[in-house]
Amino acid sequence: MPGLTLVSTPIGNLGDISERAIGVLRHAELVLCEDTRVTARLFSAKHISVRTEPLHEHNERHRIPALIDLLKAGRRIALVSDAGTPLLSDPGYRLVRAAIAEGLPVGAVPGANAAITALTLSGLPPHPFLFAGFPPPRSAARREAFALLRAAERTGLSVTLIWHEAPHRLAETLADLHAVFGDRDAAVARELTKRFEEVRRGTLQDLVAHYHRESARGEITVLVGPPAMEASGQDELDIRLTAALATHSVKDAATLVAGAIRLPRRTVYARAMELAADRMSDPADGDEGTG
Repeated sequence: MPGLTLVSTPIGNLGDISERAIGVLRHAELVLCEDTRVTARLFSAKHISVRTEPLHEHNERHRIPALIDLLKAGRRIALVSDAGTPLLSDPGYRLVRAAIAEGLPVGAVPGANAAITALTLSGLPPHPFLFAGFPPPRSAARREAFALLRAAERTGLSVTLIWHEAPHRLAETLADLHAVFGDRDAAVARELTKRFEEVRRGTLQDLVAHYHRESARGEITVLVGPPAMEASGQDELDIRLTAALATHSVKDAATLVAGAIRLPRRTVYARAMELAADRMSDPADGDEGTG
């Protein structure tokens, strides 16, 4: 059918591509690739002979108008990434949004996905989960991103967290995860579906120690299990803020608590505002009356 089709490709083992995916690619008039050289190896193995063009983060924006014109003309265009499901940590999102905005048909051929495969092998709770792509490359920004998720956990989020990571940053990322989330169950999956596939499970402290001794290679997915249920029914953040608000302004209370539990100040301040508003509106805080 005319339109844009997102086609999932193998994440390692070429046998994981579906018959439907091969058929769609063979009948496409144009296949957009993250890297045409990578896709060429797949096409050679599966005897696919179709015109390919690159679509990556550096050229996607300026290529969209011409591609939308082709789709309007009824062309059959397929989009693939180097491995796995398109758009997930890969280019294509802007093109899909543009096609949807124009009312053009957009379809998908599902298939391999490293995050889901790692999740099913990790031994961690499979749902709910949150896939966060690649963490920031620098430690300070990485810890800030992790702290935002930890803050969300303190207000009720309970999910298995998933990231992709480059092998040369794995040890540092695990150390930052341990610093922010504490020592909880986790897993590192690498080279999934390939010859040297490995899933290492343990606590974050275990994984930090292992990858401090041994460097990792290949494509890597990192998973962190949800937090354990708190012994107290009241969240730690709310306990600290409630105590601070009894003697401090909202601004000062947020500053004190943010520094004490290493959460972003803006996150703590927003919660402090909510608690202060709740106290003002709670009838129990005022006179009960005599009527």
